[in-house]
Amino acid sequence: MELKSTSFGKHLAQHPYNRVRLLNAGVEVSGDKHHYLIPFNQLIDIRCKRGIVWGELEFELPEEKVVRLHGTEWQETQQFYHHLLKLWQSWSQEMSEVSAGVLQQQIASITRIEQQDQWFKRSRLAELQKAIEAAFAAIPVPVVRLDEFDNCRDDYQTCLRWLKQGAQSVRQRNQAWTERVINEQRDFFASVESSPLNDSQCRAVVNGEESVLVLAGAGSGKTSVLVARAGWLLRRQEALPEQILLLAFGRQAADEMNTRIKERLHTEGIKAKTFHALALHIIQEGSKKTPKISKLETDSKARRTLLVKTWQQQCAEKKAQASGWRQWLSEELEWEVPEGDYWKNSALAARLGSRLERWLGLIRTHGGSQAEMIEQAPEDLRDIFQKRVRLMAPLLKAWKTKLKEEDAVDFSGLIHQAVNILQKGRFISPWKHILVDEFQDISPQRALLLSTLRQQNSQTSLFAVGDDWQAIYRFSGAELALTTAFSENFGEGAQCALDTTYRFNDRIGEIANTFVQQNPAQLKKPLNSLTKGSKKSVVILPEDQLAALLDKLSGFAAEDERILILARYHHLRPELLQTASTRWPKLALEFMTIHASKGQQAEYVIIVGLHDGKDGFPAAARESIMEQVLLPVPEDFADAEERRLLYVAITRARHQVWLMQDKQRPSVFVEQLEALGVTTQRKP
Repeated sequence: MELKSTSFGKHLAQHPYNRVRLLNAGVEVSGDKHHYLIPFNQLIDIRCKRGIVWGELEFELPEEKVVRLHGTEWQETQQFYHHLLKLWQSWSQEMSEVSAGVLQQQIASITRIEQQDQWFKRSRLAELQKAIEAAFAAIPVPVVRLDEFDNCRDDYQTCLRWLKQGAQSVRQRNQAWTERVINEQRDFFASVESSPLNDSQCRAVVNGEESVLVLAGAGSGKTSVLVARAGWLLRRQEALPEQILLLAFGRQAADEMNTRIKERLHTEGIKAKTFHALALHIIQEGSKKTPKISKLETDSKARRTLLVKTWQQQCAEKKAQASGWRQWLSEELEWEVPEGDYWKNSALAARLGSRLERWLGLIRTHGGSQAEMIEQAPEDLRDIFQKRVRLMAPLLKAWKTKLKEEDAVDFSGLIHQAVNILQKGRFISPWKHILVDEFQDISPQRALLLSTLRQQNSQTSLFAVGDDWQAIYRFSGAELALTTAFSENFGEGAQCALDTTYRFNDRIGEIANTFVQQNPAQLKKPLNSLTKGSKKSVVILPEDQLAALLDKLSGFAAEDERILILARYHHLRPELLQTASTRWPKLALEFMTIHASKGQQAEYVIIVGLHDGKDGFPAAARESIMEQVLLPVPEDFADAEERRLLYVAITRARHQVWLMQDKQRPSVFVEQLEALGVTTQRKP
């Protein structure tokens, strides 16, 4: 059957198409120079219109394309249209049955997902969406027509929702599953730890994404969540005990974790390790060797003695070394260097010891050659950095010589060896789930070990607990961006937050949280307190009132109530503590640096040394060129890490905090705290 334009219609229309011919399952629209084949499986709609003189047929195609035929006799146009429409609709109805069958297969898959008693991972959404797209491609009619058919409409809309609004659909599905499973497993969450888990803790524990970062403020129960997560994996039979790897950043933290797991989960199959213990295990299994850890890593006195003696020897024997080090210390660090044989000055040597340790550690952590380090330095710092590396070279050589004499490795070398074994495929990871505590302290080297371990098995999940508000170890190589940009570094996953602190009252929380979040780069998270505090829960006092404060504390503090006295540096330990055991024998006083107080808590906290200057708080010490090149780039916010350090100090307290200021040279933090409403008093 064919329809042609009239001679008059063809003349007036001046259109490339002037006839249409009906095919077996389509139409052919053509003209003197053009023709267009339109199969029914590409046809979206057919419209018939009447012009002033002639008829018009319009064929709608995907992507808003339209093919028109003008100038046909109206009666013939109507007849052709009705006949074509009847054939097309009959064909369409037949094809809708085929389409319904294809869609039903996808609906069955989606239904299984919605009914599964487990978390639906984001990574599986991509697989589902790919399957839906493949199903749409297999449908014999244009997909947009599926809404026309009663037997396809609902299933099509369901598939379309998962395709276009997949993230929202996954979120809704997982939220409903989370609420149901927490209610059903209420007995587990009430008994897995010594106190029942709160709602935010439960939600973090059951989150099943392959990469999960739990942001947990001070005192919010990070360890409880890690223990509960391990217990949850066992309860759900998602892993055997030996398939769960728990990592901590220190041996003491790992031991405490093991004790809690044994007590709460009643299993010895899960063993918390430090990153260095993990590296040692990988080397032992992958090379059948048992590396010996150098005594220098565990004996800080021996470590500093080796470095300082090597430094002194170099300065004494080589004028170039002595001159170079004098320039480094006096010009770059702005230290007062004595005339003559300055390296013999015991005070200067003692002060330099910790710096030598730090610089050597950064070089060893980098792991590359000197040439590679120098090449990576910014162009404007490259020359001076090269000089610094050359000055450090003899110390590095002495360190390596000592390791060789001991037939031992240091911690940096340990992790480098482990990564090398993993990359060569000589160790097969037995772990399906990796749980990491204090994730904000992770360094690029440790992150590489984690990533390499997970590359062996793409199904290995990472569950990390950390707090960017407590990131205070940049000086040792920790990189905060690994936490704040977690998904970019460890794969798209989920971010949860623990919203309740069980340690300090709401006044301490209000001051500490507001203070640290003045840095806009800090991740925002709620941290609510369970107890009320008075306006005087945080007080600023003159530093000469410390004795009076301790007198007052002796009147009401119980013997079992801990009092922490914290300072930015060891040498700021108050002199009156020398006689504290006899003057205030009933007070449980402890002094430590703020860095050392991480993870501690006490009923009362006294922060001393809140003054301006080189040994002040915030620290005014300049970073050396070595640190500028080898450490992560510092944040573009004044005193960012020092601000977090004060947050850590304040949040050690359960009941009350006193900040002791030097009124003659006050710290900039004093003014900032006063602006937040912290009370300033002349006397306790």
